[in-house]
Amino acid sequence: MQRRDWHHITGLTRRTVFDALRVGKHWWAGKLTDADFLSRIFDLSSLPSFDSRHEDMAGDIWRHREINPNDWDDDWIFSDGRLDLLHLPDEVFLRFLCEMVHPVVRDEAEVDDLVATFNRYLAPDGYRLAVVDTMSGRRIFGAELALAGADMALDDARRIADVLASGHVTAQIARMRANIVPDPALAIGSAKEFVESLCRGILDARRATRTGKEDFSVLVSMTREALGLKVNPKSDVTLRSMLGALGTMTNSIAELRGQVGIGHGGAPETEAPPSGVARLAVRA
Repeated sequence: MQRRDWHHITGLTRRTVFDALRVGKHWWAGKLTDADFLSRIFDLSSLPSFDSRHEDMAGDIWRHREINPNDWDDDWIFSDGRLDLLHLPDEVFLRFLCEMVHPVVRDEAEVDDLVATFNRYLAPDGYRLAVVDTMSGRRIFGAELALAGADMALDDARRIADVLASGHVTAQIARMRANIVPDPALAIGSAKEFVESLCRGILDARRATRTGKEDFSVLVSMTREALGLKVNPKSDVTLRSMLGALGTMTNSIAELRGQVGIGHGGAPETEAPPSGVARLAVRA
């Protein structure tokens, strides 16, 4: 997650998220016990006990939620001053939300609804949850800065992956998104592979004949033809220009990958491409 000032997520937003969890009857710990879930985020042994019989918060939770589960309400976590979810740094609060939709914690059927809810309330404060990785085909979410309209293309791509039921495409999207800043070369290489995968998927869906040995430019050309997006010399000059730009843009991604992305061994002194270039390639 990109770092920014610590408290951009307001108390109002946090309370609204907690209320949405209550109303939607989404159990915050998912499939885990209270202690197992919270241990993924907090060091419970370092937090104090409110019960003289125990040394730390872990003991409190064991007694009042496992041995005597009716001692505390199910939503006790939202008002416990030791965790202080209303005033935590943004980074920790966002991690709390991401852990709620982690594959280990929650069934996939609930994830989309929760992520949509979180993103709706986080948007005014400048954050969103997005796929950053996969685990056995299941999505893992991380937090990122939300720029209005900036990730529309990746959201569309995610919907395509859902329609294709393709874990491979989902993983490519996650790899592109997650590596724009930490590994721009990998993000650029993944963008080129992503286009190749979609071209093959479109051609197969249209029952187009292909050998499997087509290079990138041939795949793009075949796909444009299958979609009726080839340049017709009789077309209006503006339309010819626009359709021609489609081929130029996709081929430029391949050229960029050859110059600065992964896939070809560069010289030892080759510098990493700027993250801005990787972001442009991924969104294109």
